[in-house]
Amino acid sequence: MPGKNLTRDEAALRASLLRVESYDVQLDLTTGPQTFRTVSTVRFSCSEPGAATFIDLIAESVQRVTLNGRELDPAEVFVDSRVTLPDLAAVNELTVDATGRYTNTGEGLHRFVDPIDNEVYLYTQFEVPDSRRMYAVFEQPDLKASFRFTVTAPAHWKVISNSPTPEPNPAGVVDHTEVATWSFAPTKRISSYITALIAGPYDEVRDEVQTRGGTVPLGVFCRRSLTQHLDADNIFDCTKKGFAFFEAEFDQPYPFEKYDQVFTPEYNMGAMENAGAVTFTEVYVFRSKVSEAKIERRALTILHELAHMWFGNLVTMKWWDDLWLNESFAEWASTTCQAEATEWTSAWTTFGTAEKAWAYTQDQLSSTHPIAADMRHLEDVEVNFDGITYAKGASVLKQLVAYVGREPFVAALREYFRAHAWGNTTLADLLGELEKASGRDLASWAKLWLETAGVNTLRPVFEVAEDGTYRSFAVAQTAPGEYPTLRPHRLGIGLYDRVGDTLVRSQYLEVDIDGSRTDLPDLVGRAQPDLLLLNDDDLAYAKIRLDERSLRTALDLPRGFQGSLPRSLVLGATWDMTRDAEMPARDFVRLVLDSLPGEHDSTLLRVLLTQITTATRLYTAPAHRAETAALLSSTLRGLAEAAEPGSDAQFQLIEGWANTTVDPADEAPLRALLTGAESLPGLTVDTELRWTFTLALAALGVAESDEIQAELDRDPTATGKERAAEALAARPTAAAKADAWAKAVERNDLSNQMVQAIGNGFRRSTDLTLLEPYVEKYHAMLVDAWASRSVAIGERVVGGFYPFSLASKELKAASDAWLDSHQDAPAGLVRTVAENRDTITRALSAQAKDAERQ
Repeated sequence: MPGKNLTRDEAALRASLLRVESYDVQLDLTTGPQTFRTVSTVRFSCSEPGAATFIDLIAESVQRVTLNGRELDPAEVFVDSRVTLPDLAAVNELTVDATGRYTNTGEGLHRFVDPIDNEVYLYTQFEVPDSRRMYAVFEQPDLKASFRFTVTAPAHWKVISNSPTPEPNPAGVVDHTEVATWSFAPTKRISSYITALIAGPYDEVRDEVQTRGGTVPLGVFCRRSLTQHLDADNIFDCTKKGFAFFEAEFDQPYPFEKYDQVFTPEYNMGAMENAGAVTFTEVYVFRSKVSEAKIERRALTILHELAHMWFGNLVTMKWWDDLWLNESFAEWASTTCQAEATEWTSAWTTFGTAEKAWAYTQDQLSSTHPIAADMRHLEDVEVNFDGITYAKGASVLKQLVAYVGREPFVAALREYFRAHAWGNTTLADLLGELEKASGRDLASWAKLWLETAGVNTLRPVFEVAEDGTYRSFAVAQTAPGEYPTLRPHRLGIGLYDRVGDTLVRSQYLEVDIDGSRTDLPDLVGRAQPDLLLLNDDDLAYAKIRLDERSLRTALDLPRGFQGSLPRSLVLGATWDMTRDAEMPARDFVRLVLDSLPGEHDSTLLRVLLTQITTATRLYTAPAHRAETAALLSSTLRGLAEAAEPGSDAQFQLIEGWANTTVDPADEAPLRALLTGAESLPGLTVDTELRWTFTLALAALGVAESDEIQAELDRDPTATGKERAAEALAARPTAAAKADAWAKAVERNDLSNQMVQAIGNGFRRSTDLTLLEPYVEKYHAMLVDAWASRSVAIGERVVGGFYPFSLASKELKAASDAWLDSHQDAPAGLVRTVAENRDTITRALSAQAKDAERQ
């Protein structure tokens, strides 16, 4: 039985049979806190009268199904999330009257109650296959249609959808509450996964933008209890810059009637590109100080979703095989816009520091896959929103732009939008336009870069003559044995010499390399520099290695580079060497700690803090872990105290200290900052920083439930409840871990964000013996936990409650045994467990390397 799955072959067959004209969806949101009424009327044609098909629906129950005036028995035709439609006519009208269920998982129609004012907030999240949770629908992207939504809800609510919000009409009183009905105009032809409904007493701020098609109304929305923190002017400014850039770049007017951006609670991802009604995680409404990196990331997310209005919404993938292209293009376009049209001019440096690091990590897991993945069915798609789909794909698109040229690339995009507006396409359609515009044959490029998996490693190979010049020089390229493809790369090579305490680039050249070895005669006869940097300027997608002299220079001059990009590349190379067990983890930790003073690149600082934390907890030999952890936390505290008052670095370093401390002696300074007995110049201990300190105290075992409750009383918001749950789970007691496990694993009633928060606390422990009993419990619960939960919650349980911190042979052996004995388990479950196991496999290799160091 298909369950909730849908195969690509089934979708192709259905698309060959049907053309869908319209949906008329009527929703009654006043029927209670658990369910809602949904009535869908679908008009469609069939190329083979007499044939049968099915429409998708996940519902509590179906009351009535009417096809072309004929009543069908719901008990017979509604099975396995499908409604069977027999004996179709050439032109058909179907009505399905059903009861839908609200979720608390961030999938379908999510319902949230604000603990501050007890108001209800709803929003939808439909990608990949969840519009069927709100209405009966042919759930595949190539069956586009026009959608008309009619919504009955409390009269004081705002109701937002893809079309402009109409004036509501009074609809009586339900349970002592006045209700109203909003009748939206039909949309243009779009895919169901980008339809949307957001409803509740959201506060709004209005603006408008002048576009090629005229004035477009803009809206920014958030919950009432967050309005005081909403910086709408900044959001509008970024949005308007994006409108101007994309309309000029794509030579295509904005395709929809309005543009609303809604910040929503308990959101699973960063945002979703619903046509004209984008939803965002409300983490982007900053209720406390955040890092500059997070502000930059919000701007990128705003631009990413706006780019989708053209690439993804106006022109849409035929099937999910091209999900990568949809997301990678938005990553490339938003980063380009950010670098060229906003104050974030170093956006590509940020991309290289953070996004490519994500891609390199993902590409070395056993679950790696070609960029153009084979999406056989929906279950494949649901687990492929990863670093390959987003970051590696965008890296390769950036290379493609350089390969064909920016002007031909943009010309091809413009023709692509003109030719396929409101339609569906495949990768071949875009490559065809690129080949015409550039005159290049892209078949071999696509095969090497899009159809194969894995990341290459590039090393300098040379001989030095007696006079200190290169006698020979080549770049060697290798690939992992399981993914042996060697690829062509356009590569920058920088030669840096030491001038006092700085490293100055004395020479730079760009070269093309291919195959296992590429000789570079242009470097022969040149003096060997103090540091040679392959992939300078970050043109290629590849791991790089430093030669012995260059590594020694990097270790001697950790702050030698004048710019953050070469520093990021060198540190990235040493991180890869650490992960690949070529450099002791303790050497990497010391190198980074020596590199941090004076670091102003917010994203680089954020990434480095994450990496040294991982290196300390997972990659350091167990015998040296305690001393390395002590060095890490004490150094971060000292750096925070010495940082410029009020700076981003001060803020991130103080967070880094609190998040890594394992020293009971840190209780006193943490409490002093929390109570205000002591302060750091320029540092405001606001709501979120209070929680950071409280969580640190809980993890040290010196903040019990009453103290955590007192902090929650100060911050009784939804976020405060999540922070409190995380702190309770972080306490280093067997009872605290057991309670966390019972709440999130044994029970199945918590929201997505609450499960994640408890998982974060569960994994944090200063006493690793507390996690040892959960090795067996974890593997025993997997099959049932996955089967009984949605994908979003299942991933949070299976990923969030794996005892990573143990990083032991016993943990790896248990995971290996489970994988060996559950090869037929659901693909998403197997993949998640395998990725967890891969992390431990890599950690054990790194620990062995670190143990070699005296």
